[in-house]
Amino acid sequence: MRKPKKEQLEFLNWEWGVFFHFGIRTFNEGHADWDMQPMALSSFNPTALDCDEWIRAVRDAGAKYAVLVCKHHDGFANWPSAYTEYSVRNTPWKGGKGDVVKDYVEACRKYGIKVGLYYSPAQFGSAKMNAKEYDDYFIDQIRELLTNYGKIDYLWFDGCGSENHQYDTIRIIAEIRRCQPEILIFNMWDPDTRWAGNEAGVAHSPNRLIVGALDFSIQQEMKELLSEPAFLPVECDCRMRLANWFFSDQDAHTVKTLDELMGLYYYSVGRGANLLINIGPDRTGRLPEEDRRALLSFGAKIRENFTEFAACRVAAQEKKLTLEMPAQLINHAVLTEEITEEEIESFDIKAYPYPYGAPVTVYRGTTIGHKAICQFPAIRTSKIEVSFDRDKRVEARIKFIRQYGDISG
Repeated sequence: MRKPKKEQLEFLNWEWGVFFHFGIRTFNEGHADWDMQPMALSSFNPTALDCDEWIRAVRDAGAKYAVLVCKHHDGFANWPSAYTEYSVRNTPWKGGKGDVVKDYVEACRKYGIKVGLYYSPAQFGSAKMNAKEYDDYFIDQIRELLTNYGKIDYLWFDGCGSENHQYDTIRIIAEIRRCQPEILIFNMWDPDTRWAGNEAGVAHSPNRLIVGALDFSIQQEMKELLSEPAFLPVECDCRMRLANWFFSDQDAHTVKTLDELMGLYYYSVGRGANLLINIGPDRTGRLPEEDRRALLSFGAKIRENFTEFAACRVAAQEKKLTLEMPAQLINHAVLTEEITEEEIESFDIKAYPYPYGAPVTVYRGTTIGHKAICQFPAIRTSKIEVSFDRDKRVEARIKFIRQYGDISG
């Protein structure tokens, strides 16, 4: 089995990030994936592009990483690539001297945000190219992205459109690892993280860290088998708006409510996965105000709800953890697991009702992994127990208990 890398464990600590879909499609309302409709280079002109604003919002919301679409399925390069005419180099923006990727990476570094780059392996018209030509083009562009902008933390490959294309994956991965030895790769070929299998922002339960197969694309239901089981943390991507990844001026009313965003947090981070929420910057190159406000409110609510509660003591025993505290109303427990080659696969939380009585089960869970956020009806107690499926001494801990309070949006 492939054991965890330190970078993969660090990825879990990032917990949630922000996706930015921005490119020539931003300026072409109504365009759909694979519709093959042309989008003129003359349309791309974000006159007030401000990646600093994007990444300040990421930082202020409390997210730890961001991912920028560098090339989507249309093939437009958000940097002045030497390997295509279809790039910012041939647009009116800054007289062809602009570089969205450069502005974005510099903003991430300025505000201490981990740098992720998205690259669609497939693009319009690629079926006309033979494998060698296309692989050369692929590698040349990836090399530009991984050698011209300093350290890149995360490379996000989208499997959509690549279901039937045979890439020279050995050569591609070797070049990626040569350029950036510590980089994390999302979901394809030599993955370090994996897709949740939906674009709804939710992880399954149980959510195992060690798996033998991957979900590849929204256009392919069959899983891809791995050569051996591997440690692969899950990432759950979703849109801030209901239907569009790129900006639209028709759907501001569909920005997710705080209730829905918090629900996604419980279904992703609360199940030991990462959450990646997309915002499409507008045609001026700034964040739409509705999306920015929703992001900041979401971050503020996470901080409000999940502040450590220090007045408690945890004792570890065989197959059990016991926590004692002053008598109070509680409605949450957050568990974390010391990640090894074996996983805790089930657990029960029991509370001793105050002032006396035998313990009652308040929550029954599956996997823990990086974090399990356990929400249950409020109960007054001074002692809870967490029991596990493992016979050996457990390597888990109760991180904190949430006092009773409003958890809604």
